[in-house]
Amino acid sequence: MASSRDRHPAAGRRPALALVRGPAWRTAADPGGSVPRVRCPICGNDDSKVIDSRTADDGIAIRRRRECLGCAHRFTTFERCEEQPLLVIKRSGDRAPFERAKVEAGLASAAKGRPLDPEAIAAVVLEIEDELRLRGGGEVTSEQVGLAVLDHLRELDKVAYVRFASVYKGFDDPSDFEREIVLLAKESEPKRR
Repeated sequence: MASSRDRHPAAGRRPALALVRGPAWRTAADPGGSVPRVRCPICGNDDSKVIDSRTADDGIAIRRRRECLGCAHRFTTFERCEEQPLLVIKRSGDRAPFERAKVEAGLASAAKGRPLDPEAIAAVVLEIEDELRLRGGGEVTSEQVGLAVLDHLRELDKVAYVRFASVYKGFDDPSDFEREIVLLAKESEPKRR
């Protein structure tokens, strides 16, 4: 009588990581104990071996070169962690997905006529999104988004900062501008010892 190891070559080995349609990576072993397989794009055989594994996209993915055990065709698969969508909780309590394009449009509007190129604005938007994701939970308030934009604009361009602040904070009077400029000047002064 053949042992389970003789019948299934992967039996007794640790299950491999596999791309899953879910929120994160997981070990790919189903309740029956078999390891999910990747189907060959040429012959449809689901039995292949991994020839080479490397990280790809700056460590965001794993690239695997495989060889079909049926027809010997070589093909590549990628494994990526599926990101959880970032949700913004609006003042009304509604939740909406974070839209990078909206933040970029707001920054571009505030920076209109300023010496900021679109690549710098796009980079700031990515930094803001990364910071918001790192706060955890996958949800941020619209106020947190606005404050993150203001923090980055303060470092990037003071005029764009005041423009954005005037809309974000709803300035109604010229004294609102004066107050914000005084606060900005105090924050940018070197600290005395």
